[in-house]
Amino acid sequence: MNVAVAGVGIHPFGRHDGVSASAMGAYAVRQALRDAGITWDQVQYAAGGSIGVMLLGHEGAATADTLVNELGLTGLTFVNVANGCATAGTAVATAASAIESGMCDVAVAVGFDKHPRGHFNADAGLAGIGSWYGELGFMVTTQFFAMKLQRYMHDYGITRGTLAKVAAKAYRNGALNPNAWRRKPLSEQEILESRMLNDPLTQYMFCSPDEGAAAVVLVRGDNAGNYPAPPVYLKAATVQTRRFGAFEVFSPWLPAERGETPVVDAVRKAYEQAGVGPADIDVAQLQDSEAGAEIMHMAESGLCADGDQEHMIQAGETEIGGRLPINTDGGLIANGEPIGASGMRQIVETVFQLRGDAGERQVPGSPSVGLTQVYGAPGIGACTILTT
Repeated sequence: MNVAVAGVGIHPFGRHDGVSASAMGAYAVRQALRDAGITWDQVQYAAGGSIGVMLLGHEGAATADTLVNELGLTGLTFVNVANGCATAGTAVATAASAIESGMCDVAVAVGFDKHPRGHFNADAGLAGIGSWYGELGFMVTTQFFAMKLQRYMHDYGITRGTLAKVAAKAYRNGALNPNAWRRKPLSEQEILESRMLNDPLTQYMFCSPDEGAAAVVLVRGDNAGNYPAPPVYLKAATVQTRRFGAFEVFSPWLPAERGETPVVDAVRKAYEQAGVGPADIDVAQLQDSEAGAEIMHMAESGLCADGDQEHMIQAGETEIGGRLPINTDGGLIANGEPIGASGMRQIVETVFQLRGDAGERQVPGSPSVGLTQVYGAPGIGACTILTT
């Protein structure tokens, strides 16, 4: 793939009363343009996503293409993307494909969202069921996560203490990240003793819906040296939907045996595109909608075998100073999840790490290969691999 990241931008995640979703998206784009040393009129193509207006329909939500009202009416092609939590990964893959095809030399990918307080009823909405289904407790995301995790813990010997370690790491890393929402470290004991929501997951093991935006400027890889920042190359950007037989709580009629998920397919394809393997990854950003998701996605991303997470996490291997740092910016647990933006945040953080610009949370030893992974309901995996 002949594509590079020339600029990155991020609007802080959290709660920003009085700031619209589109204003946050435009802020992130302007930051990315400034980082790349270019102006909006030099952008030839854009792709972006914001789930709020399409899924939640709340006041203040906007489609990504409406950012041109704030950034400039230049007439460029702007594609709206909506793929659940894989929205940002899909926007990056779309923009990268435009460059690869020769359609353009400079493209922007952006993700943003502004979600109301309270639980998501996204699962029911995606399945075409009315909001009453989630409101009555029949299908909310916390139940889905807990059901999937219960079986995984049983099959592979993952303990509750390891769930707490994952969450505690997220809060520690978030405390080092000026753009994170949750910036107060919590102990493993505090996490274990917090309110039980859906066994085995306690309150502080979950991410929360919130607000934020992130953006990247993509350019032709052979032009990367013409921009101010050290080049980071996008070696792979894949998006895969689920295949028949994949294990899903959404499909109870399928056999209980665990099959390959869309994440496995997306990551495998990304390794092939990039010409690297799991052993080459220096830093990874994995979807941690709750603590168990990070654990399961470690194996689905090929970074370990099922069950190896228990000793890896207990030994500190996934800490910033460990053998395989994961979610160095605090992940979803510390940053929250504005759905359209969270995957883009992962890419921005990986670029910071590969440039050596991550400040207090910088991974030692000059990492050179990074991986990002997201899973979008109701069954979409997205992965990127970036290198120096």
